[in-house]
Amino acid sequence: MMHRVLFCCGINQNFMNATAEEAKQVWEATREMLQGIDGLPGLTILGIMDDDRIQVGPSLAAPWTFYIMADVEDYESIVEACNFFRTTPVGDGTYKLWKYCRVEARIGRELVVPE
Repeated sequence: MMHRVLFCCGINQNFMNATAEEAKQVWEATREMLQGIDGLPGLTILGIMDDDRIQVGPSLAAPWTFYIMADVEDYESIVEACNFFRTTPVGDGTYKLWKYCRVEARIGRELVVPE
């Protein structure tokens, strides 16, 4: 069964307090995390929306900083996508990405507009 998933991603105060160099390392880790999610078998990213131009500051809940909409074949792949936040190193690897941002997955199904 295919799941339609909205990964809701938010940056936290640690990112806001980061130096310019540290923030650059977080962005590089975010790129790696997104590439990792995009490379998961059975997961197709439909789009990514960034809300950072009108949402300023940390996102501890909705509204989030950015969103990933994806079709995912199984629950385990959804968990694996979220796990990239726990495992993706930032900079020298002392910290992982989840020090700076969080993810929450909303799982549903595609809604087809009737004709």
